[in-house]
Amino acid sequence: MIRISFFKNGGYLTGFECKGHSNLGEEGEDILCAFVSSACYMAANTVTEVIKLNASARDADGYMRLEIKESPEKAQDILNGMKLHLTELEKQYPDEIKVTLTEE
Repeated sequence: MIRISFFKNGGYLTGFECKGHSNLGEEGEDILCAFVSSACYMAANTVTEVIKLNASARDADGYMRLEIKESPEKAQDILNGMKLHLTELEKQYPDEIKVTLTEE
C-alpha cells in the first residue's frame, strides 16, 4: 500500500511523506506507483527548484519526504493540488492508497 501523509502547521501544509508500493504491477510497470511518484516529484521539484523555498527533500525506492522550512504559504496551491490529486486516486484505488493529514 502507498501511504501519503501531509503535514500541517499553523494552518498551512508544510510538506508530505510518501512511502510504499501499490503492488498492482511489476516494478517499472506499475502505473499507480508511476502516478503517485510523478505527483510527488512534481510538487517537490516545484517547491525546491521553481519557487526556491527553503525546504528539504529526500527520496529512495518507495519513499519521498518534503519538508518546507519557511514561507509555506507560498506552496499552498501546489500542496493542495497534490493532495486533491492523490485523494481522488485514493477514491479509485482505496486498497492501494491511503492519504492522511497530520497536524503538528
